[in-house]
Amino acid sequence: MSQTPGGAPVAPEAMGCHSAADMAAAASAAGNGELMERFKADYPVGPHDKPQSMCPAFGSLRTGLRMRRVGTIISGSACCTYGLSFVSHFYGARRSIGYVPFNSESLVTGKLFEDIREAVHEMADPQRYDAIVVTNLCVPTASGVPLRLLPSEINGVRIVGIDVPGFGVPTHAEAKDVLAGAMLKYARSEIEAGPVQAPVSGRSDRPTVALLGEMFPADPVMIGALLAPLGLAAGPVVPCRDWRELYAALDSGVAAAIHPFYTASVREFQAAGRAIVGSAPVGHDGTAAWLAAIGEAYGIAADKVAAAQNAFLPAIKGALAGAPIKGRITLSGYEGSELIVARLLIESGAEVPYVGTAAGRTPWSAADREWLEARGTVVKFRASLEDDLAAMQGFEPDLAVGTTPVVQNAKSLGIPSLYFTNLISARPLMGPAGAGSLAQVMNAAIGNRERMSRMKAFFAGVGEGDTAGIWEGAPNLRPDFRAAHQKKLEKAARAAKSEEMI
Repeated sequence: MSQTPGGAPVAPEAMGCHSAADMAAAASAAGNGELMERFKADYPVGPHDKPQSMCPAFGSLRTGLRMRRVGTIISGSACCTYGLSFVSHFYGARRSIGYVPFNSESLVTGKLFEDIREAVHEMADPQRYDAIVVTNLCVPTASGVPLRLLPSEINGVRIVGIDVPGFGVPTHAEAKDVLAGAMLKYARSEIEAGPVQAPVSGRSDRPTVALLGEMFPADPVMIGALLAPLGLAAGPVVPCRDWRELYAALDSGVAAAIHPFYTASVREFQAAGRAIVGSAPVGHDGTAAWLAAIGEAYGIAADKVAAAQNAFLPAIKGALAGAPIKGRITLSGYEGSELIVARLLIESGAEVPYVGTAAGRTPWSAADREWLEARGTVVKFRASLEDDLAAMQGFEPDLAVGTTPVVQNAKSLGIPSLYFTNLISARPLMGPAGAGSLAQVMNAAIGNRERMSRMKAFFAGVGEGDTAGIWEGAPNLRPDFRAAHQKKLEKAARAAKSEEMI
């Protein structure tokens, strides 16, 4: 068993996802205080401390599994590992995931760390892997299992140990940054030590801009086209797909924080002396401002920046005018791209009174927030499900775009709705290609209002109240039992109130 700061033993199975404060305190007491302070600085929780998202480790696990010649080992509770493995393969991992099990004895005696080290040595085959990522989940982190003591390299295979506890990393989107930042730090140390291998695709003949944040595959191509008139090229997308792409990313003179919550990654670029540019080339205003910011960061002449703007802005304005979106839309999600999507919707003609994002507020989201607020949009960072539902119910939109529970609630109210992650963020957003990409799906959904109303009327009362669940016949209602039970509850409440007064 691990122990609380006061010394009381805490069984691993008792330290569930609900006991975040206790586990954070235990992690600090077990020697991970510096780690917890860094998480607080990198991913401040803001007004809401528990954004509702899947286990954060899914983010780092998924991006690691996408990398070529990178192995993965998890150390955590069996139930957590099973769930993470299941969802990762559901999303097409197509790769085995290593697991180091533990029990109370191996956790307390330090045998778990020895088991992890043995597993890493056994897996470190340079013919198969460039790197192995070892991830501590909640219980090993709270117990102070020291992945930092693992060797940095075995048989030429890099070993990257990270902690991704649910009580320290608020969202799975930000966990992607935990892994990306750790890999960039390792790659930066290699670069500082001497020459490194060039990427498989070779080095660009032009200065590049690294792109922070996962995006639709066509977006980096479109960004490259936007940068070409400036004499620049799009660099690797971070998180990368190949270890050597990390070197090319760090070789970029500028890093564009397309997703602005990549705080750990930004720190590594800044340590390498690279400039950081926020926002993204979305819509007319966003593209104009972003190209100007990139030009300023690279010291490009104003007339050359203006020429690049003039080459694309008319096409973007035409695409926006040709694919208008009419209606009121509330928008929420946990991917971190919610603000730039909202900008694109507003420039397309939609009214967007509310944007909620589970990600935290950073300096690199400031331009998007200011642009949106200047147009009357309420922007909520670290938004909770309750925030998103209240906004949807209060603004009564023609369309609610959000997470699964938001979509479910909207449909129960007869409001058309779309799931942000699969239907909106998985579309091109940048430059002329993104300008008209949302109109078809948005307008089609808004046009379903009458259909949703008919469905709501048809299913009214089904599965609600006394009819919830599965019944072969009508439920046998006993209002007398219900009244008697209510009296007991009221009596207990009065007794508790009397004890408070005493």
